[in-house]
Amino acid sequence: MKIIVGLGNPGEQYKNMRHNAGWMILDNILGEVKWSENKKFRALIHEDGEYLFVKPLTFMNESGMSVRKVLDYYSLLPKNFGLINKKDADLKDVLTVIHDDLDINFGNYRVATDSGSAGHRGVQSIINHLKTKKFTRLRLGIKNDLLRTHIPPDKFVLGNFSGEEKNQLKELSASLNIKDIK
Repeated sequence: MKIIVGLGNPGEQYKNMRHNAGWMILDNILGEVKWSENKKFRALIHEDGEYLFVKPLTFMNESGMSVRKVLDYYSLLPKNFGLINKKDADLKDVLTVIHDDLDINFGNYRVATDSGSAGHRGVQSIINHLKTKKFTRLRLGIKNDLLRTHIPPDKFVLGNFSGEEKNQLKELSASLNIKDIK
């Protein structure tokens, strides 16, 4: 099974915010699918064959809690001795995390594996809970001219995408085949 996680914040008030780019990409790629709330995972999930798509319902900074519950449930974390989880497990073929990235210009993206969080608290939460940074990340650029006008990063990520940016995000989503990202 391959787990594809879109990071974001739950709640209608966060729906169009830059920090919800991961959720928005999943919605754009999957279209009108039925998401089921899984209280055990604290996430919305959609299963499609060998893929499980996940939108954590924890807030961004606690995303790792939800991701860890999913990987534990499907026994996807390697173990060394009984219940002790192996540190630095290689999950790049099992887990892809889609998230916003302030260091990349809007409309661009990068695929990374085995890299630090670069200050992204949702990614850092996943690294902390899984005890590894060896997973695939689809880093979606959200940087634009507003950021250059000295809006603090924490305020910028909680700002809404413009209508034009949402359209460009849809175009970017159409060019991605998330199932091929490894």
